[in-house]
Amino acid sequence: MIAFELMETASSGVAHALSTVASAPLAEPAPKGIDTSGVVTFFASKIAPILLAVLGVIFIGRASRGEISKVLTSSAIAIVGLAFIAGAATLFFVGDYLIDLIFE
Repeated sequence: MIAFELMETASSGVAHALSTVASAPLAEPAPKGIDTSGVVTFFASKIAPILLAVLGVIFIGRASRGEISKVLTSSAIAIVGLAFIAGAATLFFVGDYLIDLIFE
């Protein structure tokens, strides 16, 4: 008699646990990739112009004090830096093209 009641209590507990698990929402599938186009667009449209404006103010301030050689040196360094950034972006797209070409 006790074993029968114990078995009935255990089975109702298991049934309750299974119904709880069955009613739980399933997780959404994992994303397949990261979309970074929004981040790049934000950086290019909001952050880069601010940084360039700050550099312009610094250059104008130095030029007004008569430090033309420092302004020219800093401008050349900034231009070379922008060229490196553009080259890195170009290599990113070239690398993506090469990967698609090789693995397809």
